[in-house]
Amino acid sequence: MTERNYAQIGERVYEETLPNCLTVRVVSKPHHAKACAFFVTRYGGMDLRFQLNGQWQDTPAGIAHYLEHKMFDTEDGNALQDLAQNGAEPNAFTSNAITAYYFYSTEHFYENLKILLEFVSVPYFTDESVEKEQGIIGQEIRMVEDTPDWQIYTNLMECLYEKSPARVSVAGTVESIRHITAQTLYDCHRAFYDPSNMVLCVVGNVDPARVSAIAREVLPEAGGAPILRDYGEEESSAPARREHAQVMEVSMTQFLAGYKCDPPPEGVDLLRLGMIGDMACDILFGDSSPLYSRLYEQGLINDTFGGNFDILPGVAYLYVGGDTNDPHAVHAAVTEEAQRLAREGIDEDFYQRVRRAAYGQMIRGLNSFETIAISQAEGVFHGYDYFSFPEVFSSITKADLEDFLRRNVTADRTAISLITPKA
Repeated sequence: MTERNYAQIGERVYEETLPNCLTVRVVSKPHHAKACAFFVTRYGGMDLRFQLNGQWQDTPAGIAHYLEHKMFDTEDGNALQDLAQNGAEPNAFTSNAITAYYFYSTEHFYENLKILLEFVSVPYFTDESVEKEQGIIGQEIRMVEDTPDWQIYTNLMECLYEKSPARVSVAGTVESIRHITAQTLYDCHRAFYDPSNMVLCVVGNVDPARVSAIAREVLPEAGGAPILRDYGEEESSAPARREHAQVMEVSMTQFLAGYKCDPPPEGVDLLRLGMIGDMACDILFGDSSPLYSRLYEQGLINDTFGGNFDILPGVAYLYVGGDTNDPHAVHAAVTEEAQRLAREGIDEDFYQRVRRAAYGQMIRGLNSFETIAISQAEGVFHGYDYFSFPEVFSSITKADLEDFLRRNVTADRTAISLITPKA
């Protein structure tokens, strides 16, 4: 394994690419009793159309999330129970772009690591168990669909995007998951749960060579070819729809406005774009921004107001929302403030405060084993070294943020989603 030291942030990483093309990364934490292991595949809710054995496959919405649920089934029982009985704290999640299986433990780490790699790499489904899971996940979907937060976000994504699977819920719908079969799950597992499409990241006081040896022992010797994916035709910068309104049991109107941003690059430019987008949000509508103070004093927003910048496969967008009695006034104020900042420039003192806060937040993120592991995996998938963030961050200028706002936060790129109270 190769060793790399990052003196500026006090981190040490051991890395090896196995013959099956699995990337193994161990982030050494010699003074911690607890360790974690994340086994991550580049397969998420947006990977609905892909090529397998030379044929294009169209799969139901929600299948990546469904597969995550079923992966804990083993021929002898349930891997969650096996890990818990062995002193581990296991879990998993599915996002738009990845699925991660992980555990934390203070003892029996290597035994638990072997269990993790075994159950994720060897699927076990039956038609009966898959059908039974449809009722469980269907109930979860119905519960989520009854919440305003889910509806307002889903409606916004359907307004912003016409062709991209970003407009599809990671969990799918009650109707879409009815089309999932055991064979479909096996096909998706064969396509995406290949070592060449995965990363094993371990954080803690562990032996890197032993971690690598267990991966060699458990996983297949050879990896497959890269998977071709189809995320839909290229989107224009204009939203598919300008507005969507829905009536629900809420006490005050809720809004979520989104802005379609330029398609994201790959490599270190992707890491840099994420930093620029996050800082642009703080500059534009963070709780210390002039816009936030002005709208709050006018009674147009409350402490629910806020937003973020997000990057998904093939798309990027900025969103902001909260409770308000005049959503269109707030929406217009955000757009106007972005263009004012781009035109007149960002106040230098305010920019420096936001810059220091943003860097401090990234440094604090190094206290989270989960943040480290997921950031490392995403860096491997997209071709950058996450621990290079101090150098990348230092290259960002105030002009970069002004240019980001000028190009992306405009009236012709935006849509709004509303949840209004019943009369």
